[in-house]
Amino acid sequence: MSSAEQVARAAREASNLLQTISSSQKSAVLRRIRQVLEERRSEIVLANQQDKEAAQREVEAGRLSSSLFKRLDIETGEKYATLLQGVDDVDSISDPIGQVTLARKLDNDLDLYRVVCPVGVCLVIFEARPEVVVNIACLAIKSGNAAILKGGKEAARTNQALADAIQHAIATTPAVEGQTKFPERSIQVVSTRDEISTLLDMDRYVDLVIPRGSNALVRHIQNNTRIPVLGHADGICSTYLDESADTQKAVHIVVDAKTNYPAACNATEALLVHSSVVNTVFVEVARALLAAGVRLHADDRSLAAIEQAGLLADAGAAALVSRATDADFGHEYTDLDIAIRVVDSVDEAIDHINTHGSKHTDAIVTEERKSAEWFMRRVDAAGVYWNASTRFADGFRYGFGAEIGVSTNKTHARGPAGLEGLTIYKYYLFGNGQGAGDFGVGQGKHQFLHEDIPIDNSVRDKFVL
Repeated sequence: MSSAEQVARAAREASNLLQTISSSQKSAVLRRIRQVLEERRSEIVLANQQDKEAAQREVEAGRLSSSLFKRLDIETGEKYATLLQGVDDVDSISDPIGQVTLARKLDNDLDLYRVVCPVGVCLVIFEARPEVVVNIACLAIKSGNAAILKGGKEAARTNQALADAIQHAIATTPAVEGQTKFPERSIQVVSTRDEISTLLDMDRYVDLVIPRGSNALVRHIQNNTRIPVLGHADGICSTYLDESADTQKAVHIVVDAKTNYPAACNATEALLVHSSVVNTVFVEVARALLAAGVRLHADDRSLAAIEQAGLLADAGAAALVSRATDADFGHEYTDLDIAIRVVDSVDEAIDHINTHGSKHTDAIVTEERKSAEWFMRRVDAAGVYWNASTRFADGFRYGFGAEIGVSTNKTHARGPAGLEGLTIYKYYLFGNGQGAGDFGVGQGKHQFLHEDIPIDNSVRDKFVL
């Protein structure tokens, strides 16, 4: 048996045991994880520094992108504190496992319940972003799933240090008498591509694959497994300035959406501008983007507005402006670049987004509710915003505690997926000897009642441990 198969089988066994773990046990493990992460902060930060030093050499040699390098850091500013807060936030979320979402009396003594349950075993593959180890582990624990994690080699030291801390926390959480001990192999880490290739074939053991990384990574996984994949390949987000856009709002929203974190999948990559505001609102937005060092890939009409406003008089600003090509639209820059196109109507903007976007997150800046709601209804994306930055598309900002990723799928999870993205449901049917043949048309046959049972707190939590 290969090492990958051993990992998968151990994860399945852990998943089966996790079905009987109580909410209080999960909370105890999460509190212990936070404690160990705090205790081991210095060695985890040291591992992160070593990863960044090695990665910087790769960037200088042209073998690693600067955007990927930026995602490695977990120590600068409040990043480590945010990581710890994420553990607390997940712990504070109500445990959904066992909750009833539908209750129906089919007949006397024949009651049906739809009950939230874990997905099972999740294989999570990610590049950079070592905080994903903690995010996914905590969400998996809270939702009763087993997780197999594979991070990128550029963050290998940090990933391993974080995983070691989490596994130590699980192993050292005191067992409660009379309850199932929390399975130590509920969170596992693999390190090689060969192991991943093997695991992608193991639909017998693995229930869901969650890739987080480049377009190439996600596409490769989607094309090489029979296991359901939750995620997105591209983050091509657009912001549209409508004809009634407020200048101050437009400037603040667009600059934030582009510059707050350009490498993120929810950064705006395309700016669409209604022709009626190209010489007014747009000029101020362009001025602010140039001041922030953003490179503008402008179509003919937006370029003419930039020139007419005198924004190219400064040589530094002029160097940041170029004429857009068709390839600029539908391109994920993950850097301080933005493609700009002028449109003549909200419908033209919508058509552009539905053609060139990636169904991730798109925004409209307008003072007209009718236009906003039309845009939000017609744009085919996981997130549609009115007068807000696309950077809000994030599980933490949505109050999910943390996120397993952003899904553009139209399946059980869409958009920033938190705890609910790791849950599914099963049906419980409580009978008293009935058979399906007892029901139908004719003498002696029963008729279904199909009466909904009100879901008060006692019914909702009927199966919560």
